[in-house]
Amino acid sequence: MADTKTVLITGASSGIGLELARIFASKGFNLVIVSRNIIELSRLKTELTSKYKIYVEEIVKDLSIPGAAKEVYDEIKSLNFEADYLINNAGFGDFGEFWKSDWGKQEKMINVNILALTQLTRLYLPEMIKKKSGKIMNVASTAAFQPGPLMSVYYASKAYVLSFTEAIANETEGTGVTVTALCPGPTKSGFQKAANVESSKRLNAKSIPDSKAVAEYGYKAMMKGKRVAVHGIMNKELAFFSRRIPKGVVLKAVRKINEERK
Repeated sequence: MADTKTVLITGASSGIGLELARIFASKGFNLVIVSRNIIELSRLKTELTSKYKIYVEEIVKDLSIPGAAKEVYDEIKSLNFEADYLINNAGFGDFGEFWKSDWGKQEKMINVNILALTQLTRLYLPEMIKKKSGKIMNVASTAAFQPGPLMSVYYASKAYVLSFTEAIANETEGTGVTVTALCPGPTKSGFQKAANVESSKRLNAKSIPDSKAVAEYGYKAMMKGKRVAVHGIMNKELAFFSRRIPKGVVLKAVRKINEERK
């Protein structure tokens, strides 16, 4: 037990976070899994402890509430646990014109996608640097590479995650700690329902990868210490060209894609 590393995963009750939990459990890591969904979290804990004989601690927490990230940190400390690896996976989106949006939902999105992610990173990074060992993976998105009309706050939040992650990855070079930004494209998960975009033909395409495939890719990238990991050849190409095509063209293209979601 003493030599077994512990991984903290937020948003672990579904999608990419759930599949990452399964992957790390299969490798013998102990887990601290965080979600506001107590039923799914308990179900996952039962599954992983019975199948892999590892230790799993569940923390039910709504990260959209300011201060929740610090509460997670304090609760883990009270259990005499240390997070050797941190995966900031929790996040959600919304669809529609910003000026018509529900501000409460936008605020919660910023709190989860940006505030909680940043605070958890700030809390754990000093400890990792002190130990000269550790890994952090922040889940961004291919949305991070361009503005997103009709999903403005979501795209902007993921741009923050990517920029923030790249910056601290540079700052931690030579410390023994690596920081990775995982940038999945459209993925079969619970994200579409939360963002109200289930009707999108593009998102229901058979070619879209499932959460397990993205999680496996993210796990390998994190373990290698890769700075930015964009899943899928087409997504890599889109990310590359979106930074080189005139912004007006990119905006029109993204607007058209997002309009398909109505």
